[in-house]
Amino acid sequence: MGLECTPSITIDEAELEESFVRASGPGGQNVNKLSTAVQLRFDVRRSPSLPNAVAIRLMKLAGRRLTGDGVLVITAQTHRTQERNRAEARERLADLVREAAVPPVPRRPTRPTLASKKRRLEAKGQRSATKRLRGDRPGSE
Repeated sequence: MGLECTPSITIDEAELEESFVRASGPGGQNVNKLSTAVQLRFDVRRSPSLPNAVAIRLMKLAGRRLTGDGVLVITAQTHRTQERNRAEARERLADLVREAAVPPVPRRPTRPTLASKKRRLEAKGQRSATKRLRGDRPGSE
């Protein structure tokens, strides 16, 4: 049983490493006593669960959350309980993997239409004429 991200991608529990730390934010006096924030670590680079293309896209998506050796770190501390923070961290990881699983649509180069070229040239001509009128005029001191 693992974390199901897409029908074809499931991350094994053994690949997820969770540590609990003290959180800032809501919790009253408990904030100082209980470690409710969750740090979820997932080694993207060495994960057998992810296809190579998905892993590469996930590393790009992760940005600052990725360590130098390819470990994705997600911190959740918005809730007062460890369980809810843990669920949120896992859901955020699953969302990231879902986003990375969608291959980008390749860009098809297009050319400007004849009408748009004509409009551009006419606007350019008008700007040129306006600026020509702004030139040195005698008696404008």
